[in-house]
Amino acid sequence: MSNAKDERRPAGELEAAVMAALWAADVPLTPGRVQTEIASGLARTTVSTILSRLYDKGIVGRRPQGRGYAYYPEQDAAGLTARRMHSALDRDRNSDRETVLARFVAQLKRDDEQLLRHLLEGDER
Repeated sequence: MSNAKDERRPAGELEAAVMAALWAADVPLTPGRVQTEIASGLARTTVSTILSRLYDKGIVGRRPQGRGYAYYPEQDAAGLTARRMHSALDRDRNSDRETVLARFVAQLKRDDEQLLRHLLEGDER
């Protein structure tokens, strides 16, 4: 028999739900408000932990509100994706960066490759 606590969601999925709530909000949100917005059945303490970890990573900012904090995104979704790509590239300092980047480019769809070429050439769209 499976227990709900045994069916853990991946941390990335929880972080994504929290970030989606923050991006959708016009104002910083408290953990309780984030909990309400994502309506996932997560405990407020779990949401607080996720927000604290995102803060420690520099992904969200916070400001004092009441006895706790209200959180806001430091980057939009595109900026966060770019940050994750940089982190993945920097994670293994022993890897051959040239080979990693060459394989990344080789696996791009044709339209993405053309867009990347334009961006690298300074042809802003």
